[in-house]
Amino acid sequence: MTEGMHWRRNLFVCVGGSFTTIVAMTMLIPYLPVYVEQLGVHDRDSVLRWSGIAYSATFFTAALTAPLWGALGDRFGRKAMLIRASLGMSIVMSCIGLAQNVWQLVGLRLLTGLLGGYASGSIILVAAQTPKQRSAWALGILSGGVMAGNIVGPLFGGFAPELVGVRTTFFVAGGLIFLAFLATTFLLHEDRKPLQHNDIERRGTWRQLPQPGVVMMLLITSSLLLFATMSVEPIITVFVHELTGSDHPSVGAGIIMALGAAGSIASAPRLGRLADSAGHLKVVVGCLAAAGVLLLAQSAAPNVVVLAVLRLLMGAALGGLLPAITAAIRHRVPDQIVGRVLGLSVSAQYVGQVTGPLMGGYVGAHLGIRQVFVITAIVLAVVALADLLLVRRSPSTDEPATNEPSSNSRTY
Repeated sequence: MTEGMHWRRNLFVCVGGSFTTIVAMTMLIPYLPVYVEQLGVHDRDSVLRWSGIAYSATFFTAALTAPLWGALGDRFGRKAMLIRASLGMSIVMSCIGLAQNVWQLVGLRLLTGLLGGYASGSIILVAAQTPKQRSAWALGILSGGVMAGNIVGPLFGGFAPELVGVRTTFFVAGGLIFLAFLATTFLLHEDRKPLQHNDIERRGTWRQLPQPGVVMMLLITSSLLLFATMSVEPIITVFVHELTGSDHPSVGAGIIMALGAAGSIASAPRLGRLADSAGHLKVVVGCLAAAGVLLLAQSAAPNVVVLAVLRLLMGAALGGLLPAITAAIRHRVPDQIVGRVLGLSVSAQYVGQVTGPLMGGYVGAHLGIRQVFVITAIVLAVVALADLLLVRRSPSTDEPATNEPSSNSRTY
């Protein structure tokens, strides 16, 4: 009973902490160019360039360090990693409000990614602590909290600078993350099992996996999923302008993006529960196929209303994907290396987040906006087909892995 109470309480703490940290991290999106200009960059092209560099800097260092923090979490505890991330992010975010030039801004953003990772750390802790038969549902709840933070953050950042000033918003953000630090420190309880560190160091990560090929395919799937979804995000505003002819398409684009996120929030726990009962890979294949069809339909959208409905439905299809993928990985990874493998999953997702917009912008510029949807749909269809073949060739892939290494693995 105590263990059951712990994982549920941990889930709610991680959802609240992830929501708070994501709000704090994304609230700067609307006014980042304004802050760059305040730091002495006045040329329009330079403002845009430095804003892009400053925003992506966090993802760059986060992608590099996610496996490291995951491995350290396996050794020293996942709660310790969440405490480190929340305290470090609260300090660095506050320091951003004290930056004197754009170089300091970029450096602090790099440091944010280096020290941060609360949401990704929460995924690892929830995946490791939740009973396996409830893991996809719990990860769906957590995914909904992260997605909600991605909606509320930019909305809050749209009016906060007008109320308290640009620099003060960074102190507000630091304060919000500090609340997550307090909740994590005093409310979260981790049931840790002693690990045989010598055995962990002696055997390589992949040699400890019962199904390394399946895990590798799941990592590739998570990366290509983010690649496909993020390739569309940057061109939504331009597409809305083409459909409406409006001189102010950003409002409509914002509503459409929010609808997609709302669909994901609503569907994530439900699809997670379905994945727990029907099989994670089956849900992954079905959601990928549905998203591919909806992307093709978006390429032929005649007006903005149809596009909005299709984005809502696509958000619902995508909502259960990452929780199901994460749960599928968790079921195939022994306890002693779950952090480092899920850390690799986070890094794979960051790679998709960085490369997707680059592809979308290039294709949109050279082949047209609608072709971005078509190519993205093809990517998802190929991934769905590969995962379907994986399900058929490996009938036991939805069976959980044992937490103890086999007798054969002890000789490695």
